[in-house]
Amino acid sequence: MSNVKRVFVEKKPDFAVQAKDLEHEIKGYLGVLDIASVRVLIRYDVENVSDATFEKACNGIFAEPPVDILYREEFPVGDNSRVFSVEYLPGQFDQRADSAVQCIQFIKEDE
Repeated sequence: MSNVKRVFVEKKPDFAVQAKDLEHEIKGYLGVLDIASVRVLIRYDVENVSDATFEKACNGIFAEPPVDILYREEFPVGDNSRVFSVEYLPGQFDQRADSAVQCIQFIKEDE
């Protein structure tokens, strides 16, 4: 069994500024006008932490409950939706991942 836990975080619609900007760019710059909506989710893969530390991280580090929606393992996708992902190349520095690691170490120093 895998020790990796996966969460996806999405801003609630009222706070989804990045998704609205991306939708505007797709329509304006690329000319794709038949898009109904754009969603931006951040994926976190977490391993080698206890369940208690993971739970604390879910609602304090990865997501802020008042403005974010947290999905565990999978997120809902509509029938006519298209999904693609973007990630850093191997060796590229990921500020968000580094910050998440440091914050988890504040919760529990040895994890």
